[in-house]
Amino acid sequence: MTPPTTRSPGTGPQGLPADLQRPAYGTATLADVLPGVATALGVPLQRGTDLTADPLGLADTLRGARSVAVLLVDGLGADLVRAHADLAPTLAGLLSPVGDLQAPCPSTTPVSLTTLGTGLPPGSHGVLGFVTDVPGEDRTVTHTHWTDDPDPDTWQARPTVFQQLAAADVASTVVGPYAYAGSGLTRAAYRGARYTSAVSPGDLAAVLAHALGGRDRSLVYGYHAELDLTGHVRGVDSDSWRHQLAAVDLMVAQLVDALPADAALLVTADHGMLDVPADTRLDVDAEVALQEGVRVLAGEPRARYVHARPGAEADVLAAWQGVLAHRAWVVSREEAVASGVFGPVDDGLVARIGDVVALARGSWALTATRREPVPSMLAAYHGSLTATELAIPLLLARGRALDGAA
Repeated sequence: MTPPTTRSPGTGPQGLPADLQRPAYGTATLADVLPGVATALGVPLQRGTDLTADPLGLADTLRGARSVAVLLVDGLGADLVRAHADLAPTLAGLLSPVGDLQAPCPSTTPVSLTTLGTGLPPGSHGVLGFVTDVPGEDRTVTHTHWTDDPDPDTWQARPTVFQQLAAADVASTVVGPYAYAGSGLTRAAYRGARYTSAVSPGDLAAVLAHALGGRDRSLVYGYHAELDLTGHVRGVDSDSWRHQLAAVDLMVAQLVDALPADAALLVTADHGMLDVPADTRLDVDAEVALQEGVRVLAGEPRARYVHARPGAEADVLAAWQGVLAHRAWVVSREEAVASGVFGPVDDGLVARIGDVVALARGSWALTATRREPVPSMLAAYHGSLTATELAIPLLLARGRALDGAA
């Protein structure tokens, strides 16, 4: 297959502000986890000219492991784990072999899960936002509600890590909510693996542990959603969120206790999260200047893609820059691509990015109360490039035989 033509990042005309960061693709991001695990299982992957097979050194960290579990806890930002170590003693006590990793851009679940599953930055796999414009079709796709339109195999055409493991006769299993079995996002991010449904956190721990108990080399991946949901609805500075974190810690403790002697567990996340107070919310639907020339508003409150009507691109950019001012980093599509926040962007995927990109600064959120009433009511958000949103943990537990050999 001929590699796609890409637009390589460089120094854009307008650099990122000091409070936003470009993810360190190819060095220490979520994209580097599964390729490192594959290397440890004897299958070093070809990831393109700019990405090495195992930049995190996981082959050494996981040396001797016959099987590896990767548990992704949605919304388990590294800053949040550190701030609540007393509520999560199991997580706080795990090894942190490489320090914090970074989420991709935008720092949101469908982008992160596809980044994890493919081992590639968003500009290479094409799942570039929570809500994304479908170029040329005057409609959008919401990746968390996606089924089969657009076709997941063409919308995200890159081979997944799971497919590459299967080609090398290494089995992989994905364990997640039964509602996500067969979804478009599951197919885009995890195809090549066997999907097993879990109905509760305890069931997730038990099914992951059981899947690790086979005789052959294997990768087992689990996804837990409830911490993120609790944060969105109640806020991360809430008793509800803290109680849910304690429940996650118990689930991880159960999984650690059940680890086979020759297996290892990695715990990571897809993004961090921050509370957004009422005084740092700007309602896009209430600002007349932000409606002029706009064809589609996509993305989410902290990572907006604005698609302009033909010929209105410059006016839309000027209006959004003028109204948002210090509240967001607002640039053209070309500037955003050149900045490298998406990694190298395949030419065939560029149009999925808005003509204008607006990434929130500080605790600002760009809500749309008329078009997105429910998302606009949430207490906490993520999606932008602040340190808190980007920083995610990579925590390690090893089975008894591996600890003894370490």
